[in-house]
Amino acid sequence: MNLAEIPLFSMLRGRLGYLSEQQKVLAQNVANADTARFTPQDLKPFSFEAHVQAQGPTVMAATQAGHLSPPSEKRGLGAAYKPVKTPDSETTLNGNSVVLEEEMIKMSDARMNYDAAISFYQKSLSMLRLAAKPPGR
Repeated sequence: MNLAEIPLFSMLRGRLGYLSEQQKVLAQNVANADTARFTPQDLKPFSFEAHVQAQGPTVMAATQAGHLSPPSEKRGLGAAYKPVKTPDSETTLNGNSVVLEEEMIKMSDARMNYDAAISFYQKSLSMLRLAAKPPGR
């Protein structure tokens, strides 16, 4: 059984990829907090529509008459998410507009969401294991 074919796990995988990319972008913002003229970036909020669009067009290839194969192109978890510049809230004299407090709040929020998604993924896996267990064991 391929877990990626189950819609729940596909959505969780997309959410985890999004949160992973968001943590990378926020870490770059914090790392460049002293860089002159640096503008912080963030990702657009995760949504079902964005996840479906990130999958790209689904092109099926027939390997035999009556059989279909899944999409041949596999992508990384966060490959489809592009960082966007965030609006300025404060800009220092050197042109840097990173506010460390805001970035740390965003990082904390992303970490909590990531932990929640991982927990939900693990609980879903344990439910599948329970359902697949033979009776009486």
